[in-house]
This record gives sequence, structure tokens and C-alpha cells, in this order.
Amino acid sequence: MIQLLIVDDDPFIRESLKLILDLDPEIQVIGTCGNGEESFQFVKAHPETNIVLMDIRMPVCDGVEGTRKLKGLDHPPQVLILTTFDDDDYIVQAIRCGANGYLLKNVPPARIVSGIKSVAEGNHLIHPEIARKLAGLLEPHSLDARPAGGGDAASDQALANAGLTPAEQEIVRHIADGKSNKEIAGAMFLSEGTVKNYISEILGKLELRDRTQIAIFYLKR
Repeated sequence: MIQLLIVDDDPFIRESLKLILDLDPEIQVIGTCGNGEESFQFVKAHPETNIVLMDIRMPVCDGVEGTRKLKGLDHPPQVLILTTFDDDDYIVQAIRCGANGYLLKNVPPARIVSGIKSVAEGNHLIHPEIARKLAGLLEPHSLDARPAGGGDAASDQALANAGLTPAEQEIVRHIADGKSNKEIAGAMFLSEGTVKNYISEILGKLELRDRTQIAIFYLKR
């Protein structure tokens, strides 16, 4: 059972998310908080919390600082950030503080549920629109200079040059599209365990740390 904490400064959003997420039999919402400091104190008192669904913009203590504080605990929870497309600085800072995933606030509830479950499995999750923006932030001219509709061939060539097999290249493309392991497994008719093994191989070949870096590696070329 996923023990979930919801953190948002808007009480209506907090309660709406609680009602929706509590409907899933695999998720138990064990608390709600109004800012990052409250979430830190809550998790210290409730170490069984394993996922924190965190808004990024909040008064007193925002989601970036909240993530930093949570990741400093002896047994830190996974942190899934809810953000808007324009939160560039916040997103980059949250990455540096160790956030495990990023979703846009306007995604359907089912996408939030699948995101929570993906992060609970130990995956890094990144919404494709955020991944594309991050690629642009890290390589400011790489996307601007690319002709419309271009870039895929260069990205695929970079993967081939790194020694990735066609199957591994396809998985990278799915990751860049923001798909979870379960979604990739369904699309490629593989087991989730096989997908995880492929991702471990990909990380080794590309000398990267996590799924977020895989997405950025692909999208910024």
C-alpha cells in the first residue's frame, strides 16, 4: 500500500486530490499539508510516508525547499512534484534537490495516479513537456537551432553511437515521451522486469544516473 502525503497551499486542491486518490485501492492518503515545512514535520512524525505529492509554488516553504528538507531525512520519501509549464527555475532547483518526478498540474487524475505508482516502484518520472523545456534550459541553443520536425535522426544516431540496440533506442524514445515502465512494457509487449533491465543497460551505456537524464540526453540532441 502506498502511504501518500499531499502538499498544496490551496485547501480545495488538497481535498480534491485526497478524494480522487483515496479511490485507488493501492493508495492511502495519510495526510495533507499546506507547505514544505509542514510536510517535513509530518514525515518526521510519520516515517511510514513513502510518497509525497508536492506542489512547487507555496508560501512559507515552497516545494523546492520542502524537497530539500525531506531528502535530508534518514529515510526520505519519494517526492513527486506538481508544477506548471512556466516554473523553469523551480523545476531545475527541484531536480538538484532530488525530486523523483515531475508532472504538470493540468494532467488528468488517472495520469497522477499512474505517476504516483511509477515513482513508488522506484522510477524517475518526467512529463514530456517538462523534459523538452529542461533540454532547452540546459542547452539554450540546441532546440532553437533545430529545424521544425527535426532532431530525431540526430538523437537516434547519438544512441546508436553509444552502442544502444534498436530495442534500447525505442525504450529511450518512450522515456522521452514521459511513459512509465508499465506503459513502455505494454507498448513493446515486454514485462516490466525486462524493461527495468533494459533501462539499467541504457544507463550504463550512456553513463547516466536516472530516467530524467535519459530523457534530457535524447531531447537535447
